[in-house]
Amino acid sequence: MLDEAILLPVIAMFFLSFAVSILLIKARYRSVKERDVRPDYFKLNRGAKLPDYLTKATQHYENLYETPVLFYVICILIFITHHVNWIFITLAWSYVFTRVLHAYIHMGSNKLMQRKNIFVVNMIILLVMWVIFTIQLLTGMVQV
Repeated sequence: MLDEAILLPVIAMFFLSFAVSILLIKARYRSVKERDVRPDYFKLNRGAKLPDYLTKATQHYENLYETPVLFYVICILIFITHHVNWIFITLAWSYVFTRVLHAYIHMGSNKLMQRKNIFVVNMIILLVMWVIFTIQLLTGMVQV
């Protein structure tokens, strides 16, 4: 049962990504409805200056397919090597929490220093997960 616990933060990240995709779709519909963007812009996603609300939604959606991929990979590696422990579970949930906070800031007030600070914390959490796993792998503590 402990092994599967590492998958719950992965599932939570999926739902965060899904929620942001809904916000992106709403922003796209809004941009067309308010005539900020012509519908044919979305054929190739170029050729128009986007309103800020649509740019934020688009950028954040793209962000969720950048460094979070490294989170998915480390969680899967931890799971398949049967080396799930409470340290990894805590770090994984901390990662998800900081990603949610990052999304809230980015999609809301978009205060750059707050966003940067939470991003740095988020990346440190991810780095710690990878370092611990790598050390354990190199010292033979993880059975592959």
